[in-house]
Amino acid sequence: MRVLIVDDHPLYREGLKALLSGLDPDVEPADAASVDEALQLADPANPVDLVLLDMNLPGTNRLDALRQVRAAFENTPVVIVSGDEDAELVHQTIESGASGYIPKSTDPGVTIHALRLVLAHGVYLPPSMIARSSTLVTPEGPPPAEEPMFSGRQREVLLRLLQGKSNKLIARDLDIAEGTVKAHLFAVYQMLGVNSRAQAMFRVHELGLLDAVR
Repeated sequence: MRVLIVDDHPLYREGLKALLSGLDPDVEPADAASVDEALQLADPANPVDLVLLDMNLPGTNRLDALRQVRAAFENTPVVIVSGDEDAELVHQTIESGASGYIPKSTDPGVTIHALRLVLAHGVYLPPSMIARSSTLVTPEGPPPAEEPMFSGRQREVLLRLLQGKSNKLIARDLDIAEGTVKAHLFAVYQMLGVNSRAQAMFRVHELGLLDAVR
């Protein structure tokens, strides 16, 4: 398994490499100190299984860094590992396609659990941030009183949204039109009482629906 660490602090990169041995003894870590260095490592012939991205890199805007890395590693989950625990930033990164957000203050054991969840096509959000972030979103209605009854296709679309995939990639995965993806997402948002992908991700966590969706 190949994991790319993008962080401008050498000591933290080395610390993450040591931690990753607990994730998989055969892990092959690569590292980059900037977005430009990371983009040079994008190689379809030797794909990366996971990207760990710091949000405070020199020479680039936070969300621009995420978007560039997401575009270069199109089919790879990108997890934010940041010292910034601002709930609004968490919301923005999820809206921009991150598959998880791990504060740098997170316990190593919890970090390993979070990465395993993401590699299993789940999504990780710290419980404290879910609670704080819920005050920042403006859903169209209250949480549903009962677990939403998604159709098979709606569940497939929602699962891929939770993996951070764009509408274009979801359409490609399911061999359907992008407009059909948007229609399914609109129905899912209505059932969850939300109006964006970030709100949907928070609501799925809030309702404990990850297992049901997967």
